[in-house]
Amino acid sequence: MEVLKRGLVLLMVFMVFQRGEGQLFENFYRGTCPNLEMIVKQVVSIKFSQTFVTIPATLRLFFHDCFVEGCDASVMIASPNGDAEKDAQDNLSLAGDGFDTVIKAKQAVEIQCPGIVSCADILALAARDVVVLAGGPSWEVELGRRDGLVSQASKVAGNLPDPEFNLVQLNTIFAKNNLTQFDMIALSGAHTLGFSHCNRFSNRLYSFSSSSVVDPSLDPNYAQQLMQACPQNVDPSIAINMDPETPRTFDNVYYQNLVSGKGLFTSDEVLFSDPASQPTVRDFASNPGNFNGAFITAMRKLGRVGVKTGNEGEIRTDCTKFNS
Repeated sequence: MEVLKRGLVLLMVFMVFQRGEGQLFENFYRGTCPNLEMIVKQVVSIKFSQTFVTIPATLRLFFHDCFVEGCDASVMIASPNGDAEKDAQDNLSLAGDGFDTVIKAKQAVEIQCPGIVSCADILALAARDVVVLAGGPSWEVELGRRDGLVSQASKVAGNLPDPEFNLVQLNTIFAKNNLTQFDMIALSGAHTLGFSHCNRFSNRLYSFSSSSVVDPSLDPNYAQQLMQACPQNVDPSIAINMDPETPRTFDNVYYQNLVSGKGLFTSDEVLFSDPASQPTVRDFASNPGNFNGAFITAMRKLGRVGVKTGNEGEIRTDCTKFNS
């Protein structure tokens, strides 16, 4: 009997570890909100039909949320004092359509399943759904996150990758979130969608170094295109596509662009120019299946970062406000 008891205890411990970080699992809401994924997908599709920006905005919102305080929808909080996570300098460029997508999906979910599903889980589902809408792969999203109770602008600086980072700096910031160099290169593929403001890369065009005004790693024709779109002292609201070839399709063309000297940021270009990461870039550029598989794995790992589960956090009624 004692042996049996001990065996059961070991089995339970093993099961807890099997569930992974924070005990997320697929079909978490099977008994409490069985239509959840259908509701979110429907709202995301409607929002997408209104504006394409829904896709890159929602995907970027998920990434920015998870890298600060973990995947807990802390980025969704609106503070009357302007001191929440979304108010930090690095988050001011997050497009409103991403926030709107999650808010609308949460409202639709609340009608059918009040007080059950976290904003953090809705954001994770919406991030998957926008990738699919852009022609990318689908995957099962692990669920069970709870919404965070902290959202401070002061916690953002130093926790998001910078467009001027080199490979070591990129690897360091991703490793803090249990993500490998391979994961980082795969997640960088999200730059196949969306846009950037000119000031995020203008140094590569007008003030790169004392020996070269223009970054020599840029394809000269691409550099000319960028200069036409982003002349010096351009209106700071002007934005251009990060993928000059297929900006509205989730594909592996981003990596082909890197091979051709058409990476927009230094942090893109370095993935190809650094010999430590170049083989992975070449592989993803030639093999879309390898990229898609790596992206799915990396997104699932990203979705486990710093999650709150069980009795931690709360289930917000309104994604933009703490319950209390």
